[in-house]
Amino acid sequence: MQKGEIIVSELEKLEEQLNSFDGTLRLHVLEELSERYRHILPQEGTNINMHFHSFFSYNSEWYSPSRIAWESAKMGLYAAGLCDFDVLEGLEEFLHAGTVLRLRTTVNIETRAFIEEYADVDVNSPGEQGVVYIMGAGFFETPGENSPQRNVLLDYGRRAQVRNIGLVERINKKIPDIEIDYAKDVLPLTPAGGATERHVVRAYVHKAKAVFVSEQKIAEFWSDILGVRIEDTLALLSDTPSLEDAVRARLVKRGGIGYRKPDRATFPPVETFISWVLSCGAIPMITWLDGTSEAEKNGREMLECMKAKGAAALNIIPDRNWNISDAAERELKISKLDEIVSHAEEMGLPLNIGTEMNKAGLPFVDDLDAAPLRKHKEVFLRGAQIMVGHTLCAKYAGYPYTGIQAEADFPRIADKNRFFAAVGRIPAIDAGRARELERMGKKNAFEWMHSHSSE
Repeated sequence: MQKGEIIVSELEKLEEQLNSFDGTLRLHVLEELSERYRHILPQEGTNINMHFHSFFSYNSEWYSPSRIAWESAKMGLYAAGLCDFDVLEGLEEFLHAGTVLRLRTTVNIETRAFIEEYADVDVNSPGEQGVVYIMGAGFFETPGENSPQRNVLLDYGRRAQVRNIGLVERINKKIPDIEIDYAKDVLPLTPAGGATERHVVRAYVHKAKAVFVSEQKIAEFWSDILGVRIEDTLALLSDTPSLEDAVRARLVKRGGIGYRKPDRATFPPVETFISWVLSCGAIPMITWLDGTSEAEKNGREMLECMKAKGAAALNIIPDRNWNISDAAERELKISKLDEIVSHAEEMGLPLNIGTEMNKAGLPFVDDLDAAPLRKHKEVFLRGAQIMVGHTLCAKYAGYPYTGIQAEADFPRIADKNRFFAAVGRIPAIDAGRARELERMGKKNAFEWMHSHSSE
């Protein structure tokens, strides 16, 4: 074995340990990687991914927040953003990893809510009228124990668990041969109880393997459930991501065995979520699917509705709007992307982009040099800078983007965006600088950021 191969093997072993459910181990391993392998990290580039799900909700590669930060640094990303469903468990870890690796970072949360104005149409959760995916961006501290903000966050987690348990109960009744136990089979798949429907699906796939053992028997079972030929099911068994997608469609999504149409009581009102995000000093963020739903066909109207409720930024998953094989669909969705970016710019809504990584096959980062995205690259980069600038100002200077003081200081949204983007362009701070900013106090930290930013 060559010397180089030994080094690679050691590196890969450490990287894999970053996915451990042991948070203390992850912390130590990240420090070791930073010390021993900093020389392999490239100079920062101009690409970004501000929307990574981690294993605290669902990541297709089972990446922890630390692993996401490490891989982002290895890719030379300009900035990276964590975004988990209904939990902020990775917040402290991800922001700390950013200082260890000198990577610009920010932390978001995603959930689903109900929006009354669109109660009778699809918004961005296909087949679920009135249900909207929505985000809070730029969380900079974990809500304190027993605080109103913490209690609301815990309630979101409880709501998600109730929905998941109900889903499992309905599926178990229909396919008792692979009945699962939520506590024993689903919760262990995630380190902090933030299970999603994708974890539920994985648990059923695992249970079928355990119950039927032989590949032929497993294929016969899923063939019957999925309504496809044995030969096609056998092919799926060798492609776990595709099998899980097929099972998810049959068990969970609209028309599936366990599906139950949501209503106003299933998810919190969108106004409640926005108010909670603002109370945390974070940025309420609209999410956009692809511009083809009934609500999104008039993108400007949808943005204005959400902005009137307090939303102040827009999240887009660009890859789903251009990386499409069908030419006609591709052309339509690229035009919709161009349209929504234009509307957001006109309205002063910073843009947040990313690939999610919550499904196998999604790229680690968008190709911002691809023709459909290249024209928006500057806008996307500026959006990332604003999110990072907000995080720094909020965490160290008590000066969030959505705060009363920032609103008073910047009556024009364009001026506010320029300022926070300038702070976000400050070279990524390291652990020593982070400690120094904490020691100097909020007023001095703000003055430091102002003097070191390049408006």
